[in-house]
Amino acid sequence: MKKIHFERAIFISWYCSLGDCTYCYMSTQKNLISDPDKAKRSTASILAEAYLCKKLGWKLGNLAAGYGSYTPDSILELVKNVYEIYGKKIWLNIGVLPSSTIEKLAPYLEGLYGAVETVNMEVHKKVSPNKPLEPIEKMFGVCEKYNLKKAMTFIVGMGETIEDFPLLKKFIIKNKIDKIVFYALNSIKGTMFENSKGPEIDYYLDWIKKTRTDFPNLDIVAGHWVNRVEYIHNMLDAGANSITKYPAIKLFNSKFSKTIEKEIKIANYKFEGTFTKLPDVDFDEIKKLSFDDKLKVQIVEKIREYLMSMENNSK
Repeated sequence: MKKIHFERAIFISWYCSLGDCTYCYMSTQKNLISDPDKAKRSTASILAEAYLCKKLGWKLGNLAAGYGSYTPDSILELVKNVYEIYGKKIWLNIGVLPSSTIEKLAPYLEGLYGAVETVNMEVHKKVSPNKPLEPIEKMFGVCEKYNLKKAMTFIVGMGETIEDFPLLKKFIIKNKIDKIVFYALNSIKGTMFENSKGPEIDYYLDWIKKTRTDFPNLDIVAGHWVNRVEYIHNMLDAGANSITKYPAIKLFNSKFSKTIEKEIKIANYKFEGTFTKLPDVDFDEIKKLSFDDKLKVQIVEKIREYLMSMENNSK
C-alpha cells in the first residue's frame, strides 16, 4: 500500500515587507503592523509546534514568513533551534535570500521555497507586482551550490488557464524543481479575490494530473484547505503524494480531520501520522535539549496548551 503524509507549514511571522500580493492575507496586515518584530510568533510556540509535528507523524513542510520578517542572524538562530527539536533538516519559505545567508543556513536545511505562484506573466504582474521571478530563479541557482533542494508554490485560480501548463513545465525543467505545492485560491477578505469562489475542483485536479504525467518523480503536494477535504482522494488519484494547507492542530479530531483520514483510505493510501489520536509526549525530551531553562519551560507550557486544545476537540 502506498503511503501519504501531511506537511505542516509553520508560520513564524505575519509581516511582509512587500505586502502587496493581491491574494495574500499578509497584504491586509501590513498597514496594521507598526513594529514587524511584534508580528513574529514566540520562539516557544514555534518550537512546540515543531515538536508536535514529530510526535504526530507529520512532516514539517516549511517555516514560512513574508519577505523581511527576519534578519540573517535571527533566522539562523531559529532554524538551528527548530532543527534540534524536530531532529531533521527543514524547508524554509521566507522569500528570496542572499547567497551569504543561504551558506550559513545550509547545514540545517533540506531546501528552499520560491513563492512563484503563477507562470503566466500577465497574471503575475497583477497578483505579485513586486515579486518578480528572476530573483527567485537566481536563488534556486544558489541552492545547487549548497546541494539544497528547490520547491515552488503555485496558486490555481488567479486568472491563469490550463493552456499555461507548458510555461509551468518549462519553469520546472529550467530550474530543476524538486517539489511543487499546488494551492487552490481561497477568498481572503480585503484582497482582490475576496469574492472569489476559487477554482473548480476538476480544473485544480487537471494541474496535478498534467504535472504528474510529465514529471513522474516530482514531489507534488496538494494544498486543500478545509473546504476541499472531501476531494482528497481525487487529489491523490491525480498524482499528489502528500497534502498540506490544513489547520490540523486547531481542527484536531474534528469532522474535517476524520474526513481526511477516510479520504486517504478511499484512495488506498496509508496515512503516515494522525489527525485524530493524541500523541504520547515525553517532556524529559525537552529537558535534554540545549536551550536555556527558561525557553524549555516555555516550550513545555506551549505544548501543554496545544494538547489541551486538541484534547477538547477529542471529547
